[in-house]
Amino acid sequence: MHRSEPLLSRGPGWPHNDAVTTTLPTRSAFDEPVENPPARWVGALVLLNLGVMAGWFGPIQVLLAQQADRVAAAEPGGMSKEALLAVVLFSGAAVSMFANPVWGAFSDRTRSRLGRRVPWVLGGVVLGAASLLLLSVADSAASMIIAWSLVQLALNAAWAGGVAAVPDQVPVERRGLIGGLVAIAGTVGVLVGIKIAEVTGSIAQGYLVTAVVMLVLSVPYLVGSRDLALPADHPLEPMDWKRLVRSFWVSPREHPDFAWAWLTRLLVNLGNWIALNYLYYFLTDGLGFGDDDATAKLGTLVLIYGVCTVATTVVVGHWSDRVGRRKIFVIWSGVLIGASSLVLGLWQDWPGALLAAVVLGAGFGVYQAVDFALITQVLPGAGDRAKDLGIINIASALPQVLAPAIAGLILVVVRELGGSVATHGDGWSLGYGVVYLVGFVLCVLGSVFVTRIRSVA
Repeated sequence: MHRSEPLLSRGPGWPHNDAVTTTLPTRSAFDEPVENPPARWVGALVLLNLGVMAGWFGPIQVLLAQQADRVAAAEPGGMSKEALLAVVLFSGAAVSMFANPVWGAFSDRTRSRLGRRVPWVLGGVVLGAASLLLLSVADSAASMIIAWSLVQLALNAAWAGGVAAVPDQVPVERRGLIGGLVAIAGTVGVLVGIKIAEVTGSIAQGYLVTAVVMLVLSVPYLVGSRDLALPADHPLEPMDWKRLVRSFWVSPREHPDFAWAWLTRLLVNLGNWIALNYLYYFLTDGLGFGDDDATAKLGTLVLIYGVCTVATTVVVGHWSDRVGRRKIFVIWSGVLIGASSLVLGLWQDWPGALLAAVVLGAGFGVYQAVDFALITQVLPGAGDRAKDLGIINIASALPQVLAPAIAGLILVVVRELGGSVATHGDGWSLGYGVVYLVGFVLCVLGSVFVTRIRSVA
């Protein structure tokens, strides 16, 4: 049963315009959804995520590296470009790790005519675009760090509001398909962001075009979100920061499935990022490619990975919905992700890298779609969906901080013990073999622990 209501609830002084309407369900914001959202809503959500991911990963993959090179060259005696880029990325990842659950918690308790999520999506993309423009004129290490941290702060608000829309609006039996479509948007968004950076011709233009694309792609969702407002009689306690911080601890004893889901995501993502962070150096030092060749080879691997991700994500997400099972797909996709690391570690040549890209793309496509659907089924409560998804996001963001340190430490230890690290295509690198073996073990452990989740088939 549905009724047609204005998208913006009109009170006194609002102009009367019957053309601006959308179909909103009559259920409460805390009810589990039982009816499938319309295709136009799904499309709008996909576009929103595509824009946000382009805003995130376009700078990470290309623009920030170019900018760090320029800033480091202009500051003699300062940090090297590699060190500056590492500090900028670390700062952004640290902000992301904590901002996401905080914005999610605010979203859960927002009382607005627009609903709980839309104000944060709107504010996030607008402030994110402004922060990208600020980043475009950053000409020092400090200004780069501050501007990129602001980008992360803002875009995490948009992401927290947008991702919570899936458990808010999509029935459990459709979340594999919708999660797959959103995951594809993330993969395509990365490729779009990289392509914008490549074709615009300058760092400033790259940031400007990225900001515009992100804003434009968010519009369909903002005007047709179907977001539900909090019930008028729902009590909201005054904001208590101590209580908010304490709410980020979800007791494993009381919610064991949520805890296992968090741990499995942490391990699989840590294994994945340990393998990926030093892939460029693996191509140059381990396989002996020159800088230009390594860049081109890395682009080829990313393209293969992206195609395989897109090819498997929706198909397997829909398959998971049809059979009503999640764990078996998450388990084997984690094993596939780990297997890609094992291929790189044991088969250290270009054909091995190509095979690893295929295996990783297939595994990660399945993992993104079905693991997200599984997570939405183990959330502790409907009232804190965005905050709890933000806590889950820590398991995705924390590995980005830890993985470079772990992989770098492994390579240093192997070098100090007299093992080979840089083979330049001649022989087998013990250092990278150990790095990729560790990635494999972590992914397999994450897959094994999925079996401890009891409430989801």
